[in-house]
Amino acid sequence: MKKTKRKEIQEKTLPELLADSRNLRQEIFNLRLQQASAQLEKPARLRTLRRDIARIETQISALRRKAA
Repeated sequence: MKKTKRKEIQEKTLPELLADSRNLRQEIFNLRLQQASAQLEKPARLRTLRRDIARIETQISALRRKAA
């Protein structure tokens, strides 16, 4: 999965964002397992995923605030 763009995130609905967040968290988990066994090829990918999750969580918060 490539780096998520802000426009793409803003266009998605809440269920789509929640699914994306879940998928990215699973990917981070897998990368951490690889890192622990010294098989991780791209350590910078962890940072990119964390930032993507933060962007998604920010949008989720905004949508929930807007709905309330």
